Amino acid sequence: MTLVGAFNFNLRLIETAKPVSAMVGTFAPPIAGGFSECGGLEATMAVDELREGGRNDAVLRFPGRITHPNLRLRRGLAVSDELWKWHEQFIQGKGKRRDGVIELLNDTGESVRTWRFRRGLPVRWAGPAFNAVSSAVAVEELEIAHEGLFVQTGGVVGEFANTVASIFGGG
Repeated sequence: MTLVGAFNFNLRLIETAKPVSAMVGTFAPPIAGGFSECGGLEATMAVDELREGGRNDAVLRFPGRITHPNLRLRRGLAVSDELWKWHEQFIQGKGKRRDGVIELLNDTGESVRTWRFRRGLPVRWAGPAFNAVSSAVAVEELEIAHEGLFVQTGGVVGEFANTVASIFGGG
């Protein structure tokens, strides 16, 4: 088993509201500037309990709803302001949700694992903190709420199929 570093990844946001944009976005390069951190690739299943009458030795447990925390993205503030614009469109009441693809890459740049989230919504954007006595890089953060996260299989064909499913409401 070969372990892969967690420092080499790409992220693409895909606008699924327009089918043509979604198809092109599936194969587009990642967002300019990349990200230095990506957190929130998690899923938690609630457990529903049933306390059956007359059964005092155990509580029956069943799988419940799956929840996902917000994705947290951080990067050095780029010249491009597409993340702020996406967030700002929602502030103005004109925003469109986007699907996203997060790829973990090995040392040679090949995709090792791919996660996809559906119907992303930029719920928080934070700009850099300024400090005149520090030489730190200006960092922006974006939190994305979404309606599902899954591991994508099938390479480019799988990604295309998942994009088509997102456009037409499939699973």
